[in-house]
Amino acid sequence: MRTILKLNEISNAVNEVFAPLGYKLDKDCKNPDAILLRSFNMHGYEVPPSVLCVGRAGAGVNNIPVADCAEKGIVVFNTPGANANAVKELVLCALFLCGRKITDGIAWAQTLSGKGDEVPKLVESGKKAFAGGEILGKTLGVVGLGAIGRLVANAAVELGMKVIGYDPYISIDAAWNLNSNVVKANDLNAVLCNSDFVTLHIPYLPATKGTINAQTVQKMKQGACLINCARGELVENDAIKAAIQSGKIVRYVTDFPCEELLGVENVLTIPHLGASTEEAEENCAYMAAHEVADFLENGNITNSVNFPNCKSARSGKQRITVFHRNVKNVISSISDLIAKEGINISSFNSQSGGAMAYAILDLDEKVSDATVRKIAKLDNIVRVRTIG
Repeated sequence: MRTILKLNEISNAVNEVFAPLGYKLDKDCKNPDAILLRSFNMHGYEVPPSVLCVGRAGAGVNNIPVADCAEKGIVVFNTPGANANAVKELVLCALFLCGRKITDGIAWAQTLSGKGDEVPKLVESGKKAFAGGEILGKTLGVVGLGAIGRLVANAAVELGMKVIGYDPYISIDAAWNLNSNVVKANDLNAVLCNSDFVTLHIPYLPATKGTINAQTVQKMKQGACLINCARGELVENDAIKAAIQSGKIVRYVTDFPCEELLGVENVLTIPHLGASTEEAEENCAYMAAHEVADFLENGNITNSVNFPNCKSARSGKQRITVFHRNVKNVISSISDLIAKEGINISSFNSQSGGAMAYAILDLDEKVSDATVRKIAKLDNIVRVRTIG
């Protein structure tokens, strides 16, 4: 029986995948085959040597020591796109909150408690303080056109907005599914200087930290609004506070509250609700469970962040999977050892990405344990596993 360690509570949707396979989910086990988590911080966490993979029910993996896992031959999966619709809907909500002073008006209305029959008249006389603008015909700049950014851009077009999109790394699938009315910008400045609203949908990396800073803020239109439901670190808070104080930016909506932004006028801090829907949690859990199960059962890798995608249908009597460094002659060395036993390789799939590579070999006969140990001792081999 395989055991999956839960480092966070996970939607019961995983049972649809694991139960038929006889997998056991446990909050406290010493030698699990895999780990499932959401926000648990694995930095400094001692991963048991039995762990073959880690499944993150969500897109971000900054809470996982991805590189360290790669060095141990532990695959880290995420679930890109599984919560995309939930985040898209929150971004649309943020868009309306930027254009209209809805939250200010709601807060003011609560102060009328106890005024009795005067409330309707007070509302009519006081509502003018919360007048806002419509988004129809305005321009939305979408920075990042991945799973979420593409949905936001398409939805904004349907709402009657003009949309400018920027993503130098846009995938073919995303491009095909992008509304043809979305204008493609060649650089970030083209988005910032032409948009009434700007929304961020890029990953947090060293290169993207502080994408919105004192310099880039100055490129934005006077009186623009900024939405950040991607990662808090993409925006320099001091620059935003200064821009709001000067009127350069009229409103900032972020899904990442922090001390320096709380209580700042015209900064709306949503408590990280982007993926907090029942549907998103189920989608992420179900997707992560499928990725983990397919890897444990077949050695297939889909949506890994530290190893290349590599999968194939099973054939032969045994499957060997090999994690290795992306250098020359590793595969030929493995093949030579298998050939010495007179065993044919019925199918072979190898993929590389960066410093690491992964190979799947299906054999017509089972290879001896001694040969498997020899493969594991070859130069540049990280981990070897036999299946079947």
